[in-house]
Amino acid sequence: MKYIIYVLLFVGGFASCQQKQAQQQEIAPAPEAFVRVSGQDLIQPDGSKLFIKGTNLGNWLNPEGYMFGFNKTNSGRFINEMFCQMVGPDFVTEFWKQFKDNYITRKDVEFIASTGANTIRLPFHYKLFTDEDYMGLTGVQDGFARVDSVVNWCRDNNLYLILDMHNAPGGQTGDNIDDSYGYPWLFESEVSQQLFCDIWREIADYYKNEPVILGYELINEPIAPYFENMEELNAKLEPLHKRALKAIREVDNNHIVLIGGAQWNGNFKPFKDAAYDDKLMYTCHRYGGDPTKEAIQTLINFRDSVNLPMYMGEIGHNTDEWQAAFCKVMEENNIGYTFWPYKKIDGSSFMGIKVPEGWEQVVAFSEAPRATYKEIRDARPDQEVAKKAMSAFIENSKCENCMPQTGYIRSLGLWVNK
Repeated sequence: MKYIIYVLLFVGGFASCQQKQAQQQEIAPAPEAFVRVSGQDLIQPDGSKLFIKGTNLGNWLNPEGYMFGFNKTNSGRFINEMFCQMVGPDFVTEFWKQFKDNYITRKDVEFIASTGANTIRLPFHYKLFTDEDYMGLTGVQDGFARVDSVVNWCRDNNLYLILDMHNAPGGQTGDNIDDSYGYPWLFESEVSQQLFCDIWREIADYYKNEPVILGYELINEPIAPYFENMEELNAKLEPLHKRALKAIREVDNNHIVLIGGAQWNGNFKPFKDAAYDDKLMYTCHRYGGDPTKEAIQTLINFRDSVNLPMYMGEIGHNTDEWQAAFCKVMEENNIGYTFWPYKKIDGSSFMGIKVPEGWEQVVAFSEAPRATYKEIRDARPDQEVAKKAMSAFIENSKCENCMPQTGYIRSLGLWVNK
């Protein structure tokens, strides 16, 4: 009965959310209300230039193993499977609900704004907009409700929001980061490509009149460099971009569309056409290497050749000194940035999550052989200890219980208001 009541309340709340959004969309803002592209610059509604500075809300709507302290168990479905083996599906369903309710809240967005950031990138899994089993829900997903919350929090704190499809149907990368089956099936599946375009069209239709949203990032880090047919897959990337953009433009002509390069958002050679839309910008990623202009000269050259904005959507996991040096290089070369991620176990982020008591047993189970039922039974920790640790992880992940990494934040050209 409790479950039925919860579903009814959720459906009712979601319907109310949709009704509210529909009412907002009845009054369409003028095109000037949205961030626009002008050559290599982004221009805000007041006419001033926007230089993106901010962070990514990674791990919230797309769980990734290392941010929990896991190694082998490194994608969303691996994590869910491991949790279910350890404590059972009912507890895991409630865990994911509490995780989504507490990992990112209004307080987190207020904290991000207090650092002087102006933009948040929100990675999401496509399953949040389908009826597939994901993060404890089936049939009635909460994608729009979750994104609506962030939109409202960003609006109240003068932040822009980039929507990033981090996990596409079929998998676009072929590695853990896209929660796939080890190959970028998206590029070989008509069914997945159609679903990809349909979801973007639905999102664009829903948010077409929302100026808080800076733009739609179609696809994250497509086509890992592990596959013998990499160049063949690369050749399919731009046609898919065009197909998805066409679906978006059927309902939304207001928002910028962000295009990431192949091979970790680093290879822009597959792109031959930059003139098929007047609201395009490009997005690159980079971890490691020298913090110099010479190290990103190929990205600068591509940006200059298309005369469109380039933005570093992901960067980080380095020393404060390296980050400060590279932020200076990016500012000097007009490449905005959102560092990855906002929050994770320990540091190397805006916020550090304290390791809860008993978490080492959860980590040990995640690393243990679990290919057979006997191996699962032999490796499983005491369930009450594991449940307590999982609940403590959620408590520790709340904004007020996290540890601000002040040196990290200041290295990005931001600050922490006490």
